[in-house]
Amino acid sequence: MTYRTVTEICRRHGISDATFYTWRSRFGGMEVSDARRLKALDEENRKLKKLLAEAMLDVATLREALGKNF
Repeated sequence: MTYRTVTEICRRHGISDATFYTWRSRFGGMEVSDARRLKALDEENRKLKKLLAEAMLDVATLREALGKNF
């Protein structure tokens, strides 16, 4: 059996060592179902942040249209 270093494997797959270690610390002890749930939660969080940003822009636009009375 031939063993490869983390650096060799990362280079082969086009990622940095730092990326590998970040992923390992984040996902290392997870089951596949846990990782899928985390991915789904991250996606939901991204969508909610986008909705919040749009709502904040709407509020700012309405305040400006109302003459900043609020």
